[in-house]
Formats: sequence, C-alpha cells, structure tokens
Amino acid sequence: MIGELRVRGGGAGEPALLLLHGLGATGDVWGGWSVLLDERWPGRWVAPDLPGHGGSDPLARYSYGAVAATVASLMQPAERVAVLGHSMGGVVGLALASGWFGIQVDSVVGLGIKVSWTDDELARVRALAERPVAWFDSYDEAATRYLRVSGLAGLLPPDSPATEAGLREEGGRWRLAQDPATFAIGAPDMAGLLAASRAAVTLARGERDEMVTDDQLRALVRSASTLPGLGHNAHVEEPATVLRHLEPALR
Repeated sequence: MIGELRVRGGGAGEPALLLLHGLGATGDVWGGWSVLLDERWPGRWVAPDLPGHGGSDPLARYSYGAVAATVASLMQPAERVAVLGHSMGGVVGLALASGWFGIQVDSVVGLGIKVSWTDDELARVRALAERPVAWFDSYDEAATRYLRVSGLAGLLPPDSPATEAGLREEGGRWRLAQDPATFAIGAPDMAGLLAASRAAVTLARGERDEMVTDDQLRALVRSASTLPGLGHNAHVEEPATVLRHLEPALR
C-alpha cells in the first residue's frame, strides 16, 4: 500500500510507466505484463488499484479529477511519466496529462475508452451507483459476478489472483471490493481533456470492442489505433501484442 492506494509495480528509473485499469477491475489485470515490462521497459512501472477498487480506499465523491489527484501522489513531480490507461483509467490518464496534478506526463495511450454515451446508458450507471452492496454466500458466486461486471468473464479464471483481488470477504460472506458509487463517475468530457493535454495522446481500441468505434476515436484524434482481433480488454487478452503495438506511442 502507498497512502490510500494498493499498488503493484517493478523496475527502476525513468520513464515511469503508469498502468491504470478500467472501471470495476483492479491493478492485477496487468499481471501478465510484469515479465514483458522487465524485459522491454527501461524505467519503473506502477499499477495501482484505483480509488474504490480492489484494496484501495474509497473516495467521498468520484470524479476523474479526484481520481487523478489521488493517483498523482504515486509519482515524483520531476519524473517523466508515460500512461497506459484502459477505459476509465484512460480518462484518468488524460486528466493527469493536463499538468494540473503536478506530474510530468509525456505520453498517454487511452485503450478502450467509451467516448459516446446515451441518456439511457448514463441513467443505468447512475442507478448502479445507488444500489447497496450485494453479498454472496460463497466465493464462487462472488467471483462469477465480479468477472461479469468487470468484463473479464472468459479471460480470467475464477480462482486467479486477479479475480481474488476484486473481492472482499467479511464474516464468511463475499462481496465485490468495488465501491458501487464509482459508477457515478459518468461520461468524460473528451474534447475538454484532449484540449487540456500537454502530452502526446493516442486513443486505441480492440477491433472487437463494442463499446467504442474507430470512427468515434478518429473524430477526436488523428492518432487512433486499432488492435486486430482483440476486444474491450485487449490488455488482458494479449499483453505482448498490445505492448508491441502501443509501445512506440508511449516513448
């Protein structure tokens, strides 16, 4: 733990690579990256559980700025930082790239960010944020729910450390570690975040990602990238492919 955040990481020196997971997941989804980064990344890497996820403490109120301010505490002010963020984590990376949080972000890759939201979609996530925590009598039941909610069903086995990191046991019962209020973070102001960024920005998606289209990304940035054959959680599906494809944008 560092402060209020549970963190995993490795390596040493610069540039630092900040790996930010998506809504509902934890920093353990980057577990398949550790050997690759030790071999190919020249600096240190850091993969926190975002506030209200996994082993990290919740926030009183969730906004992309509030999450970015918490994550920024992991980095040194003069340290050169590259960010690879998935979904919600990609938006947090863009917020950090503004320079408003006291760290020097040189590049951001936002993978699988949902950039277009309907009123019905926003109403559904607001309703999820207001639901009470659901408790389960067994680990298996809780793990099944976690993998579905996080979009990781079929990608991680129920007994994997990354699945266990998304759960919490109290008094013999199980729940998702995620604070339901995190769903209230809502739709990002992509145009505003991109305009404020001081970093080189690449937006990317898996070819089979149904949450965002190529046209939506290319309407926002010229440097949009598509990962052939991969889905929304491309970074979990094929870490080596994603790193090989996106590493030039992080340098």
